[in-house]
Amino acid sequence: MTEKLLIQDATVVTMNENEDIIEPGNILIENDSIKAISDQPIDVDKNTQIIPGKGKVVIPGLINLHNHAAMCLFRSYADDYPLMEWLEKKIFPAESKLTEEDVFWGTSLALLEMLRGGTTTFVDMYYYMEQTAMACTEAGIRAVLSQVFIGENNPEGNNGLQDAINFVDQWQGQAGGRITTILGPHAPYTCPPEFLKKVLKETEHLNTPIHIHLSESRHEVETSLKMHDKTPVQLMNGIGMFERPVLAAHCVHLSEEDIGILAAKGVGISHNPGSNLKLGNGIAPLKKLLDQNALVGLGTDGAASNNNLDMFEEIRLASLLQKGIHEDPTYITANEALALATSSGAKALQKDNLGVLKEGAKADLAILDFNKPHLQPHNNSVSAIVYSASASDVDTVLVDGKILFDKGSFLTLDEERIYYEVNRCAKKLRR
Repeated sequence: MTEKLLIQDATVVTMNENEDIIEPGNILIENDSIKAISDQPIDVDKNTQIIPGKGKVVIPGLINLHNHAAMCLFRSYADDYPLMEWLEKKIFPAESKLTEEDVFWGTSLALLEMLRGGTTTFVDMYYYMEQTAMACTEAGIRAVLSQVFIGENNPEGNNGLQDAINFVDQWQGQAGGRITTILGPHAPYTCPPEFLKKVLKETEHLNTPIHIHLSESRHEVETSLKMHDKTPVQLMNGIGMFERPVLAAHCVHLSEEDIGILAAKGVGISHNPGSNLKLGNGIAPLKKLLDQNALVGLGTDGAASNNNLDMFEEIRLASLLQKGIHEDPTYITANEALALATSSGAKALQKDNLGVLKEGAKADLAILDFNKPHLQPHNNSVSAIVYSASASDVDTVLVDGKILFDKGSFLTLDEERIYYEVNRCAKKLRR
């Protein structure tokens, strides 16, 4: 039986190529896709569910390009440390104690936060990824998942790589196609070039992209130059990584040559301003990347280094930081900033049916309640979203045409149970 849903008389921010805003707009959803969008009434039958849209603004579901969802367990656990000290002295030792159960409940907490904040698709890289996949299946969210692995001091082989391959084989296309997979070598500084060449061969065999941390800190770049006489970007380009589809997280410290390589090779880039600021890693050259038509979207990183998964915060930071450092208020307009979290994020993932509201696109969307003091008067919808809105303004969230969050209530997740289990797991980890 066809499931139909009509969002009626809302302001529709399409994020299509023309940046059309339809007001009032109507969106007809059939099963998992958008059937029609119109400024005229759409006739429906009596079995169609109606969502009143007056005073509401509909946007494409937000796309979080880089996360470690289960790291919600370490929120507020190790703050105010430099990156390598944070990793080596605090996070890596804590992660060594993680169990499958911890990852399931930590991920479930992240899914609550993301769905409440209008995120409908996220990219994740972590351990026990099958637990993340099971949590995503239960929640109904869309996810691109990778089992992280390293190859340091072991260039000929790594059990983690085989685990990652097994995960791809098991989970690609599961949950009705909402779960797709990707190989996740951690970073060039934990995966030597010879090991990464082996990973590249596996991606060709599996026909899967790569997700990797790249040029996150100044220390990482300086070490790469010392060891290889190349920046991390140049090193990865030299081994042929960018001949494959790649999503690179961070890309903070880039030379002009690096920027040219990333743009020319069509590398997807996850700009994570909140995490980069908190860890003191600097500010990525976003304006320069966009000027060269690089494929850039936004991510939060994990909640251990952010410390939230609020994509509205990342949208605003992406715009305001570039205005400030360049001393030019025209840099990263509201439309450009919102695109980073929607249509541009989808392009970085090479997904043409996400991040936009148009006929035939997946029915992944968020409805914002503009009946709030900080969102009035209704002068410019996109400016209000970028400069005024927050995750708490999200009223309703749909993925694949199904309502997952509605007016403060989760329809697929047990919020109270998740809070209990997460605090139980976190207490055990602290011990």
